[in-house]
Amino acid sequence: MNTEAFYLAVDGGGTKCRARLSNAKGETLGNGRSGPANVRRGLRQAFAAVMDATAQCFEQAAIAPDYSRVVACLALAGAGEPDIQGELSRYAHPFKAAIFTTDSHAACVGAHRGEDGGVIIAGTGSIGEASLRGVRHRVGGWGFPVSDEGSGAWLGLETVRRTLWALDGRAARSRLLDEVASRFDHDPNAVTLWAIEAAPADYGTFAPLVFRHAGEGDAVARELVASAARHVERIAEALLVLGTPRLALMGGLAEPLRPWLSAEVKGSLVRPVGDALDGGLQLARNAVSGRRIHETS
Repeated sequence: MNTEAFYLAVDGGGTKCRARLSNAKGETLGNGRSGPANVRRGLRQAFAAVMDATAQCFEQAAIAPDYSRVVACLALAGAGEPDIQGELSRYAHPFKAAIFTTDSHAACVGAHRGEDGGVIIAGTGSIGEASLRGVRHRVGGWGFPVSDEGSGAWLGLETVRRTLWALDGRAARSRLLDEVASRFDHDPNAVTLWAIEAAPADYGTFAPLVFRHAGEGDAVARELVASAARHVERIAEALLVLGTPRLALMGGLAEPLRPWLSAEVKGSLVRPVGDALDGGLQLARNAVSGRRIHETS
């Protein structure tokens, strides 16, 4: 009977959940991708996405799913909150063993191969994290809408807000705002009804539109993108003050935002060596060797 362990890394964010399965040699067996896995939106929804992406990994590997052989690192947005950590530690997952951490932690490990360094993640949400001499430091990422400035969700929220201003006559119209208003038939009530149920990922769908209009010279779009860049710069500066030797900018908005950053911040950035899945696999292997894992009974 084959009892070789599988290693699973999951990178769960506000828009998507990615997973990678590897064997003991570090060879990739399969990859998977599913929907949002931000645990702030509910553990049941997040774990449904995790298990969907994991099943895809086994399917791609042409291996019958055997979760009892899987050591998993589940790096999920929102997993750093104390109350959520308690819920995760009690969650009846099906794996042989699992460690729970944040997507930013796994990204930081992957970006710098576990060595000292920091990351700024700009995706649906935003957060900064650094690992310095074995101590983790966090900047921002406290959850939308009170935090996550400079992210896709933040850009969407600010765009929708300005659309309402324009519909009210409180602000000048622009091509960006006209296009957003047209999605709601230029009806402010339709906007407010949509906002009642809108998740961060829903707001984030407006981010590509903002960047497109910014590139075409729309004044409102350019103001919004410039403001998003300033927020990312503030995160970078806070991490650098801590003594972070190098920073990597990661996430879906990393490349669109890069040209808008100051020369000073751009000069502090390095290309990440790996991503959150690479970091998650390293954390899973490290946890097995150090037994820093939450075992199922």
